[in-house]
Amino acid sequence: MSKLEFRSVVIFGGAGFIGSNLAQRLLETTDAKIHIFDNLSRSGARNNLVSLQKLAGSSGRLHITLGDVRDSAMVERAARYATDIYHFAAQVAVTTSVADPRLDFEVNLQGTFNVLEAARKHGRRPFMLFTSTNKVYGEMASHRVIGKPSRYLYADTHGIAESEPLDFHSPYGCSKGAADQYVRDYARIYGIPAVVFRMSCIAGPRQFGTEDQGWVAHFLYSALSGAPVVLYGDGRQVRDVLSVSDLVRACEAVAEHRARSAGQIYNIGGGPANTTSLLELMREIENLTGRPVRFQSAERRPGDQLVYITDCGKIRRDTGWEPRLGVRQTLEQIYDWWKRNQELFVPAAQPQRLAGTALQELPGAA
Repeated sequence: MSKLEFRSVVIFGGAGFIGSNLAQRLLETTDAKIHIFDNLSRSGARNNLVSLQKLAGSSGRLHITLGDVRDSAMVERAARYATDIYHFAAQVAVTTSVADPRLDFEVNLQGTFNVLEAARKHGRRPFMLFTSTNKVYGEMASHRVIGKPSRYLYADTHGIAESEPLDFHSPYGCSKGAADQYVRDYARIYGIPAVVFRMSCIAGPRQFGTEDQGWVAHFLYSALSGAPVVLYGDGRQVRDVLSVSDLVRACEAVAEHRARSAGQIYNIGGGPANTTSLLELMREIENLTGRPVRFQSAERRPGDQLVYITDCGKIRRDTGWEPRLGVRQTLEQIYDWWKRNQELFVPAAQPQRLAGTALQELPGAA
């Protein structure tokens, strides 16, 4: 970024896994002011903020608002000077959406609407990126799946493209799918250069994985701690894995090529070269750490696709982006980060206190 170019980046959900990795990248490689907006509801969010504050130091480039995307007034205040908006704040678990569909609706759809309205009202058409999910495609019943000893495979395709019909199979799929259609339409109707990523499995450092979200990290941490995981189904379910560092590069790529990417939806994942089943990942973790992943078996959960593999052809054609890191390299990144931050995984550990007025809204990114 040119020293003469003013850039103010607002990251909704900026203390979370993806948001904090993007913030770190921006602090390290640009002169942009970074405004993080987060309610700190996710595990590890406070620790991520502390790390980012240390990185920003006394530069004055990092601002923090402790708030919720369901609060439209706070969202508007945070976005009023933004040149770039990244919207990662979300309810992320299918199981939670089934148990509490109203919460899922309010966070994922109403929250996204609030961000879109803030972008529309501030009048300068900021670049915006919204992260959706492969769950908008449902079970993809038109694709025949075949079973091998350690994994399932598509019989008729190498990966799922953006032309795949939408087929929402859970409240989570409904809320994220409706939200990504709102983003697309605001780009079309109001001229906001907004982009949607429908993401597969993202993994990497700063991820505090659970069985509902961040399962690659969850399996690794469970092996390291000796805790069992719950294996839903027979373990042959397959996903393509994308390193968060490659995802951040994809964010940069669509922002740089916004003349072409504005208004577009992209499927984002590791692609056919970076797939793993649950069983295969467990073996890879054992090879990496020397520790087995202990597990308990349970029935496959509703809405759990047997196979999901991303066709990344569209974003490759539009921006030149493609994944660089494989599944093993991504696991190594998470393992190295865990070794440097083991104190964060001690059950009795208390979250670090944020510097300054930690429980009040801090100045905007003006």
